[in-house]
Amino acid sequence: MTYLVWRQYRLQWAIALGLLAAFAAVELVDGLHMASQWHSMLTACAGTAGTAQAGPGSCFGLSIDSVIGNDFRILSVMVPGLVGMLWGAPLIAHEIEAGTTTFGWTQGITRARWLVSKVGIALLSAAVWAGVVSALVTWWSGPENAQRANSFQPNYFDTQGIAPIGYAVFAMALGITAGALLRRTIPAIAVTFGAFVGVRLWFDDSIRPHLMTPVTTITSLTSTWSPSGAFWGLGTATLNAAGQNVSGSGPTMTVDGGFASTSVPAACQSAVTAPGVGGPPHGDPLLSCLSKLGYHSSVTYQPASRYWAFQGIETGIYVAVAAALLAVAFYAVHRRDA
Repeated sequence: MTYLVWRQYRLQWAIALGLLAAFAAVELVDGLHMASQWHSMLTACAGTAGTAQAGPGSCFGLSIDSVIGNDFRILSVMVPGLVGMLWGAPLIAHEIEAGTTTFGWTQGITRARWLVSKVGIALLSAAVWAGVVSALVTWWSGPENAQRANSFQPNYFDTQGIAPIGYAVFAMALGITAGALLRRTIPAIAVTFGAFVGVRLWFDDSIRPHLMTPVTTITSLTSTWSPSGAFWGLGTATLNAAGQNVSGSGPTMTVDGGFASTSVPAACQSAVTAPGVGGPPHGDPLLSCLSKLGYHSSVTYQPASRYWAFQGIETGIYVAVAAALLAVAFYAVHRRDA
């Protein structure tokens, strides 16, 4: 049965391998160029350490961005979805449409063996393909991650580490299940696309920030404190002495700290200057006055140390959902009349 599956899908594997080779060539060539730029930047930084140089044109203003490499990184987000749509959805649906399932199940091959062979090889292929793409993107992103500490941020987290493998396994299972239930390839592809995009958006916006309880740190209004490393910032707020959030309350014109000018207590109104275009430049006097009255800031974030914990939890969730979907697919195939 394994050899039969190989014969049946060898063209798809050849196309996937060709696309993967092209992707790898671009990422490797561009990644080496970025790595060279990064090492040159480190040398420049070491050479200007302790000087007054700063800003554009100095060590701190150098950029190592690459348009084509970054475009390919963004495109890699599509890999799991394409796997589910173009390989997972037709896996069972096309066989049912073509009537080859009836022939296969009458040749001494049980439905369970037929499905396990096809699904097992498909899932393994999806995981390997997504894993290789993710490994290339993670390696390419190394200099950018080191410079900007952004690997935990949305749209970066999703393309690196082991999470894309979980997405690919989920997308494949989603496509297989849609095909088993709908028995038509085009509707199964459409459902796979819609469900995959919907689940990803919902999970990213509503679930991921709460996989672990965020850390909240209280700082003074005049503090420039920021979490270390590639932390994931979830929000900041300005609190009054009673601990109430006054950020953004009242009219739209805001002052330092992000709260409305009408929220400034009477004792500090003298520090509020006339508003200019886009809001008034108040400086430190207002913040110092508010700090004396007990006003402070809070920063809510996920620490950089939780990066791999988040990767593992999210991947595990997607794999678990994929297992549940495959159970539905197996049930649908077994219940279907031959």
